[in-house]
Amino acid sequence: MIRYLKTFIAAAQLGSFSTAGARLGLTQSAVSMQIKRLEEELNCELFIRVGKSVAISDHGKQLLRTSEEIVRLFESMKGQTEVAATRGKIDIGAISTVQLGLLPVALADFRKKLPLVEVNVVPGTSVQLMSQIDSNDLSLAVMIRPNLKMTKGLKWTAMLRETYVAIAPSSARETSVKALLAAHPFLRYSRRSYGGQLVDRYLKRTRLQVNDTMELDEPMVIMEMVRKGLGVAIIPYDLAAGASIRKLRVLPLGGAGFFREIGVLQRVAPTPGIAVATLLECIATAALAKEQSSAVQFKSDILKGQR
Repeated sequence: MIRYLKTFIAAAQLGSFSTAGARLGLTQSAVSMQIKRLEEELNCELFIRVGKSVAISDHGKQLLRTSEEIVRLFESMKGQTEVAATRGKIDIGAISTVQLGLLPVALADFRKKLPLVEVNVVPGTSVQLMSQIDSNDLSLAVMIRPNLKMTKGLKWTAMLRETYVAIAPSSARETSVKALLAAHPFLRYSRRSYGGQLVDRYLKRTRLQVNDTMELDEPMVIMEMVRKGLGVAIIPYDLAAGASIRKLRVLPLGGAGFFREIGVLQRVAPTPGIAVATLLECIATAALAKEQSSAVQFKSDILKGQR
């Protein structure tokens, strides 16, 4: 009905259905139809039609000011809604590696666009975060793609792929992954996590023998253990990027290698909020930049690791 009132106001101000249609992007017949329906709703004649010309009626003149006020109030309500959408709070879940790498860049961009929206970052494993999304405790979660069938009503948006590599102390001299794993203690990425399950499946598929000594939840902790010479490990490359600076060697897994998909899990919403939509856009932009920079660094680290 607001649309019809806007058409009525334009036609009354311009004194022409065709001119009003040109301003509103409507045909003359569409303007005539909307005015007719409005007249039927109000049970009065808004325009006097003489041939192809129209003139606002006395009833129309009486209702014009009221119509203008209704439209003004409606636009004011829309404005209030838009302002409210740029305030408030978002609860987002994120796995630890995302909090250290992808999220700071995305949130810096988000803060510039919507500085009044408070962001609460909830840490957790991908399994935990998926459960919290399912129970509607989080607006979205940045995590590893789950290896489970998603509940109806959940939406997955892929953001980037992280290739897994073998890492070793800079003192290790083996040039193949098989020799590396056979010669050193193995620091296993916890099988309770999706990332660790990917490593476990890789080892079983390739039948590589490892000397398990520790199983840890956090890839960043594993990397530090390797740096200290406590063993070797298989983790996502992005954590070990710039390996020479970190005093690590990086070896590719070869043809049997694998990757993990990082993305955003959220509940399907009929009309996504401005804040959530903006945050998704910021995460996607940060993910693209990260993937591009990692590809360049990866080649350099692999060459150094194979020397």
